[in-house]
Amino acid sequence: MNLGMLFLVLQINLAAQPDPKTPNPFDFGKMWTFENPPKKWLKDAYNFAPEDAWFDYVRQSSLRFASWCSASFISADGLIMTNHHCSRDVVGKLQKEGENFDKTGFYAEKLKDERKAEGLFVEQLIKVADISAEIEKKTATAGSDEELTELRKKALDEIKANYEAKADWKGLRIQTVSYYSGGKYSLYGYKRYDDIRLVWIPELDLGFFGGDPDNFTYPRYNLDATFWRAYDENGKPVNSSAHFLKFNSKGAAAGEEVFVVGNPGRTERYRTVAQLKFDRDNRYNYNYRFMKNRNDMLMSEYEEMAKDPSKEMEAQALLNQIASLANGMKAYGGIVKGLNDPELFGRKVAMENYIRSKAGKDDELWQRMEALYEPLYPNGWAVTHLSPNPLRSNIFMGMHGLAAYQKAVNSGKSEAELEKLKARITGIPAAMKDPREIKLFTFWLQEIHEDVYPGDMTVKNAFNGMSIENILKTLSTNSLFSSEAGLEKYLNNPGTGEKDPYLTAAMTLIEKFQSASEAFSASSKERQMLEAKIANQAFKVFGTSLPPDATFTLRISDGIMKGYDYNGTTAPVSTTFYGLYDRFYSHNQKFPWSLPKRWQNPPMELLKAPFNCVSTNDIIGGNSGSPLINKNREVVGLIFDGNIESLPGNFIFDEKGNRTVSVHSAGIYAALKYIYKADRIIKELDTPRK
Repeated sequence: MNLGMLFLVLQINLAAQPDPKTPNPFDFGKMWTFENPPKKWLKDAYNFAPEDAWFDYVRQSSLRFASWCSASFISADGLIMTNHHCSRDVVGKLQKEGENFDKTGFYAEKLKDERKAEGLFVEQLIKVADISAEIEKKTATAGSDEELTELRKKALDEIKANYEAKADWKGLRIQTVSYYSGGKYSLYGYKRYDDIRLVWIPELDLGFFGGDPDNFTYPRYNLDATFWRAYDENGKPVNSSAHFLKFNSKGAAAGEEVFVVGNPGRTERYRTVAQLKFDRDNRYNYNYRFMKNRNDMLMSEYEEMAKDPSKEMEAQALLNQIASLANGMKAYGGIVKGLNDPELFGRKVAMENYIRSKAGKDDELWQRMEALYEPLYPNGWAVTHLSPNPLRSNIFMGMHGLAAYQKAVNSGKSEAELEKLKARITGIPAAMKDPREIKLFTFWLQEIHEDVYPGDMTVKNAFNGMSIENILKTLSTNSLFSSEAGLEKYLNNPGTGEKDPYLTAAMTLIEKFQSASEAFSASSKERQMLEAKIANQAFKVFGTSLPPDATFTLRISDGIMKGYDYNGTTAPVSTTFYGLYDRFYSHNQKFPWSLPKRWQNPPMELLKAPFNCVSTNDIIGGNSGSPLINKNREVVGLIFDGNIESLPGNFIFDEKGNRTVSVHSAGIYAALKYIYKADRIIKELDTPRK
């Protein structure tokens, strides 16, 4: 059944149900696998009927950039395009004494100037094989879930070994991939390139323009682009002439169909309503506030540090940490907002009801999942807030270390074993006097007081019911561990810490963390088995007409170039460099809207050029660096973000407002031409395919 017809069938079937919210088959998204490309859908939606050769070409032109992003070949000589933010942590090691790429950017004027990044690699997906039928045949005799798991593992190992011996798979890194929680299985064969050299990266002011305030927003003005080059084992540029995406310096027009080819990291669109409710009320909510508190603190630190020229490098390092936190913070915030949206969540409920209506006796799978999650609610706060993390302060990290040490003492561990554990607690006195650590500790105290499960006495028992102010005062004045001398006294005679407030808190809280973790572990295996069976129920209803969840494997997503309504106005399909300068001057030329000197006298040709653009493609984290291409297999943009409306995309795809944000190919081209004078690269991009 094609997706257009499927949508009509769902509307008819769901219309009679009491829930007025009708799901869309595309709620599961458009991250299509290359094993099952949506040929019928592309023909119906765009009158576009690509042959297998088209899919093979764009698949082999696309790359996985290390273990965190996507990329693509964009010339016959191994030129690679990805994002600035995918490259930022790598390029620092390539700087020579006195250089600062964050301030000046980098451009290799000659081939010999390109700089190798040790340890960096890209992978090209050369071979794909659907092995679902083989797995099904080899596991047909399974009589139980446990036996099925064992037979499946054995079958995957055997099949992988067989493919490794095939001549056309030799030398490839072979990965087994499971889709639809075991509904489909594939083998992927990757060719790896280990000699990757930097060609061009813009200044941080351009690659991170707008910083956290503009993150996940649109209209946008960001040159989030970087070029690398792959070299072969002989130290020569890789010959990628057989598979590369021609760079289209004009881009795509409004309404034009476009495709994203990249490696989306992870989605959870097949999770049940019971799971999503738990995520909403626990996991996402707690993590959002954790990140927001630390982001606000680190941003204040950065603003102070940036005033001191001697701390420039420290400030830049801190900024990278802030960028990572801010990105996660907005992502979690958007997911929480989406899960609390009655319309979006109602669609998840309606879709689940529809699938359950087809499940017959297997409807009990959802009931079992709900029952397994009920006892997890009292433990949700503890597994999150009591897990070790330096951003919860080294005072709290010391509690984990001290609890381990005290347990070792109580169980009669040897001096040698105690000595190994001692290193985890020697820093406690210094942490208790450090203003930064005290601030982090205070954030953490606020969070556990706010989120402790109703009726749970853990926090009250840990701190004897004291207020946060009194906890801080008591630990700093009445605890052995607030001074080096007190710590030494404890180490010489652990019995002296029997009623110490810090040790009492440590033992109480860490015991709760461990019991909460055990509660999750106890049902983990059964929950995973239920997830697989429930996902298979969706697979039974829809088959491969809907895409599986993202797994950081190569996908293709279709869409069109299209603006959208927001804040009472309309966001255009593309922005121009004029907007960059408006942001620069409107924010008084201050970071994160500052611009380097060479950008401050732009030619008219640059100002009029398209800069960023939006399309309706389906992306998620991991897609960063993916090429945006047209039907002619040409680059028309570079994926770097989604808009605020796209953030619920972790659990549902909503095409109405969800937009992929790209650097327009014309914007990259204009920057290279008018600002960086990168004539060598311009010539390479302009070279026609042979």
